[in-house]
Amino acid sequence: MTEPAKKHDVFQAIADPTRRSLLQLLDRGEMPVTELSSHFAMSRTAVSKHLHILADAGLVKERKVGRETRYRLEPEPLLELKRWLAYYERYWDNKMAALKRLVEEADEATERPLRDDER
Repeated sequence: MTEPAKKHDVFQAIADPTRRSLLQLLDRGEMPVTELSSHFAMSRTAVSKHLHILADAGLVKERKVGRETRYRLEPEPLLELKRWLAYYERYWDNKMAALKRLVEEADEATERPLRDDER
């Protein structure tokens, strides 16, 4: 059986600071929505909506334990984000290396004595 299509992608899901905070909380382990909502100045319903967006993106899984719904982190979809960021990390590493070379060249130019034709 095929997995249902995701309604939200990882990038949309983590765009919101509340959802990023929820992921950090769930990194500690599985938690019920009541415990998760105690960390936010919003209703449990609002927290549940954020959790559903995270679930639609595959970042959290939910399970029923009696009348309680518990959530746990599913970090695998974050690999997509990691790969995307790795590209830009290389970009900035190259830019920083070029800047370092320019600064070092400027330092060397100011440290060397002036030639007669430069005075």
